[in-house]
Amino acid sequence: MIEDMLWASAVILAGIVFYHYVWPALQRFDKANVARISQQERDQLDANAHFRHALEVADEQVEAVQEIKVAGATHYLFEAQVFATRDEAEDIRARRVGVVARRFYNELPTALNTPSEARSPLSARERASARWKRTIH
Repeated sequence: MIEDMLWASAVILAGIVFYHYVWPALQRFDKANVARISQQERDQLDANAHFRHALEVADEQVEAVQEIKVAGATHYLFEAQVFATRDEAEDIRARRVGVVARRFYNELPTALNTPSEARSPLSARERASARWKRTIH
């Protein structure tokens, strides 16, 4: 009798935990998935979607601007350079994103013309990332 009550309590507790923690995570995942699918459908109709996608990928690969506080003053750090305003740092970061995206398009014809047997065992993203790290602003 008590064992049955403990099992019933455990099932109810598991249901509460699932509803409180797991269900919202599943809903967020579903919402993100629906948004991704609808964006892909819109991209099929947009001739310039590849530019946006290249910029999004480049944006992921460039570090974010960090805010640092020194002696009561706020400075902004990007790639080991300190800037007085966030606008300056974000401007340099935007230029860097543009350089990374431009590099992708500059290297694309070579990547497409290289036979698959001659390619390196690294993925295209790993090869590009290694080259982009050497770029200057």
